[in-house]
Amino acid sequence: MRAIRKGDQEARAGQASAKGARSTGKGRTWGAGAGEPRANLYDEVTARIIGELEAGRIPWAQPWGNVPGGDTAMVAMPRNALTGRTYSGINVLILWGAVIANGWPSQGWLTFRQAQEAGATVRKGERGTCVVYADRFTPEAEKQRARETGENARAIPFLKRFTVFNIAQCEGLGVEPGDGLVPDPAPLPEREIVPVAESVIAASGVDFRIGGDKAYYAPGPDYVQVPPQCAFFEPVNFYRTCLHELTHAVGHSSRLNRNLAGSFGSKDYAREELIAEMGSAFLCASLGIEPTVRHSDYIGAWLDVLHEDNRAIFRAASAASKAADWLLARHSAAQAAGQECAPQCTGDEEAVS
Repeated sequence: MRAIRKGDQEARAGQASAKGARSTGKGRTWGAGAGEPRANLYDEVTARIIGELEAGRIPWAQPWGNVPGGDTAMVAMPRNALTGRTYSGINVLILWGAVIANGWPSQGWLTFRQAQEAGATVRKGERGTCVVYADRFTPEAEKQRARETGENARAIPFLKRFTVFNIAQCEGLGVEPGDGLVPDPAPLPEREIVPVAESVIAASGVDFRIGGDKAYYAPGPDYVQVPPQCAFFEPVNFYRTCLHELTHAVGHSSRLNRNLAGSFGSKDYAREELIAEMGSAFLCASLGIEPTVRHSDYIGAWLDVLHEDNRAIFRAASAASKAADWLLARHSAAQAAGQECAPQCTGDEEAVS
């Protein structure tokens, strides 16, 4: 799982600051808080996701704007307020959950040490939120085996945990330009959401067809098809649907090469739908569109997958981030090149499934 680039640096800062982050419980944490026993991270996070799903709450489709205390949580990706880098993978779900649970208006986060570096302090009694960083290490015995046999040494994946605080939990943070913190991104004006979403679709290079009465991605011929916009009660739902199907398309062997061979009702099919749901949510949040759930009828299948494998949600969230990053990178490259793209429409073909 890819958490934050520059992750080692931030992880070290978080681990070192966790000793100073023990507090008496102000603020609810969605991930494990500082001071709690160190359980198996995969079990711990998976159990929380399962609890949310069983309660009918979808962690990647939070009720933005309906948070305790009446504050409005911004629809955006969580990011490090000092470096400006966005969090990814499972950390997005953990941090979104904490923002909603506590009614914080910002998606900006700092480690305890970073808050001090910014000339601020974490408010007394505040409780941090634990996020994770994936890494690998190679034991000395494995290195020796590799030297003796001439084979490649096998690295062992593991998770590091470190503690972060929302900037709403800090005092003394500068708000003026030049104070060192990256400000919350300005919400994209509603009139700009449609053209930006259109340009993301076009920059993907995916064969994109409009017509019929069903939305789907066809892996064999490699194309996306969605009904025309007039078939949607709300125009923005057209783009939510497009981003969901494009997340599937990014898994094609010519792109990120995910397993798209699962038949309907299979575990592999459920895993891929989980990736597409989260990938669409991450894309929507990046564009300022409130994420929603496209396939809530799959909750039972997702629960089966998560109960069976405590790493499934980590893999799915990682794959979703990679898909969203792939599409956004293509869009940024097209924008930088000054290309003006338009969605490729090929008529009114009938949906087949």
